[in-house]
Amino acid sequence: MRVPRPRSLAGQLFAMQVVLVAVVVAGYAVFTYITDLRQTEQTARLRAMTAARAIAVSPSVPEAIRGGDPTAVLQPYAERVRRDTGVAFVTIMDTDGIRWTHPDPERIGEEFLGHTGPALAGRTFSETYTGTLGPSVRVVTPIRDGGRVVGLVSAGITVERISAEVRRQMAVPAGVALGALVLGGLGTYVVNARLRRHTHGMNASELSRMHDYHQAALHAVREGLLMLDGRRRIALVNDGARELLGLGPGAVGRCVTELGLPPSLTGALLASEPRVDEVHPTAERIVVVNTSPVSGGERRGTVVTLRDHTELQELSGELDSVRGFAEALRSQAHEAANRLHAVVSLIELGRAEEAVRFATEELELAQALTDRVVAAVGEPVLAALLLGKAAQASERGVELTLAPESRIDDGVLPAELPPRDLVTILGNLIDNAVEAAGGENAAGGVRERRPRVTVTARAADGELLLRVRDTGPGISPEALDGMFERGWTTKAARRGGEESAGGGPGRGLGLALVRQAVRRNGGSIEAARAEGRGGGAAGGGDGGGAEFTVRLPLAAVVGAAR
Repeated sequence: MRVPRPRSLAGQLFAMQVVLVAVVVAGYAVFTYITDLRQTEQTARLRAMTAARAIAVSPSVPEAIRGGDPTAVLQPYAERVRRDTGVAFVTIMDTDGIRWTHPDPERIGEEFLGHTGPALAGRTFSETYTGTLGPSVRVVTPIRDGGRVVGLVSAGITVERISAEVRRQMAVPAGVALGALVLGGLGTYVVNARLRRHTHGMNASELSRMHDYHQAALHAVREGLLMLDGRRRIALVNDGARELLGLGPGAVGRCVTELGLPPSLTGALLASEPRVDEVHPTAERIVVVNTSPVSGGERRGTVVTLRDHTELQELSGELDSVRGFAEALRSQAHEAANRLHAVVSLIELGRAEEAVRFATEELELAQALTDRVVAAVGEPVLAALLLGKAAQASERGVELTLAPESRIDDGVLPAELPPRDLVTILGNLIDNAVEAAGGENAAGGVRERRPRVTVTARAADGELLLRVRDTGPGISPEALDGMFERGWTTKAARRGGEESAGGGPGRGLGLALVRQAVRRNGGSIEAARAEGRGGGAAGGGDGGGAEFTVRLPLAAVVGAAR
C-alpha cells in the first residue's frame, strides 16, 4: 500500500489562506447582517412610534371616541395613516383592548393580541409580538382625553417586512463579500504558485529536514564555503571558511571589502567571472580559491570554496629543496667522474704530482665550505640546507658564502620554531638571491666579479638573525612596498636592470610564503637595496645588490637568560 505523500508547503498554505479568507469574509457578512438587522428593527420601531404618537395626539381621535360609532370615523383615518407612514398595521382600541380599527375589517371588534398594561398606566412602550399578522415589532401608546386614558393605539411593522428590507440591503455587501472571497482566492493561488516553484513542491517536514541536513553538512565540511549576495556581502559562511580567512562571529552581513583580507584575495572574491584554483596567501595560510556566480538571469551572488594549501605549499617547497639537492649530487657525481678521468689521464701521462694537486684543490675547497658551515651552524636542518644551496649556486656559477659572524649552536633554537618554517624562509630567500645574482650572466657583458650570495645566520640576544645578500641588480624603491605580495617574482622580465613584478600565474609565492612564516613565528622581515656597501653585514666587500633581514624571537633563549 502506497503511503500518501503529505501536501506540499505551498498547498498547505493555500488551504490555510483560503480558509482564513473565507472565515474573514463570512465574519464580515455575519457582522454586516446583524448590524443591518438591528438598524432596520430600530428604524421600524421609530417609524411605528411616530405613527402611533401622531394618532394619539390628534384631537379628532378623542372626539371620535366620544361619539356613538368610533369605528366609522377611526377606521378610514387609521388606514390612511398606515399607508402614509408605511407601517404594517394601525390598531385603535378601547381600554379593554377591543379593536375599533384593523387592517382586516373582519378583525374589528375582537380583542387586541398583545400587552397593554404599560399603556393603560400612561406609558408608551414597544415589543415584538406575534399577532394576527404574524410576528411584528409594535408600539402601544395611550390616548388621553382631559388627562384621562380613554383608549389605546398600536402601530407596528411585521418581522417579515423587516427581514425583506434587510435582505434587500444585504445584496450589495453580499456581492462585495463574494468578490473579496474570489479575489482573495485568486491572489492566494498566485502567491502560493510562486511559493510552490521556489520550494520545489516540498512540504514543511521536508524543508525542515533539508535545513537540518544543510546545517550538518555545512559544519561537517572541512573545506571553506562562502556565499556572497548580489552586493558582495557574506550571506553564509561555514566553520572552515572562518578558520581559513580568520573571520570573527560577526562576519555575516559584512561586505568583502570590510574583512581586511589581502588585496589579491579581495579582488578574486569581488570578481564577476569564475575563478578556478587560484592560489592566494592570507596572513597565516595559503588558500586555493574557486568562485562560481549564481545563475538565474540576475546578479544573485557568488559561491566561493576555499581549500587549505599551506602544508602542501610548504611540502612542495621542501620537495623542491630535496630535488635541488638530488640535482646537485647528480651534477657533482658527473663532475667527480670527469675529474677522476682527468686524474687517471694525468697519472698515465706520468704527471703524478699534477694529478695529486688537481684532485686535492677541489676537495679542499669543498671541504673548507663544509667545515665552515658545520662549525658555525649547529642546527642540522639549516646546515644541510646551506650545503645543498651552495651546491645549487655553484651549478649556476654563483658563489654562496657564510658570513664570518654566523653562529648557531646546537640546541639553541626552541622546539616552538618549526624547522619547516626555517627551510621556507631561508630557502626562498637564497633561491631568490641566487636567481638575482646569476641573472647578470644572462644579460651578457664583461664580468668584473663572480656573482656572490652571502648568508648570515646568528642566534644571539634572544633572537635568530637570518640575512641574505646578493650582488645582483638590487631592488627598485617602487618594488619595496609590493614585493611581499602574491605575484611578485625575481623571475620576471627586467626593465633597465631592475627587477619587476609579474612572472605568470604559478610564480610570485616565494616572498609571500616567507612573510607568512615570519609572521606566524612572531618575527619581522626587512628588505633593502644595499648599494655601494663595503663588507658590513654582507661581508666580502661586495657592493650593490639586495639584502633581506629576518628576525625571529627565541623564547627559549630569553627564558634561559632570565
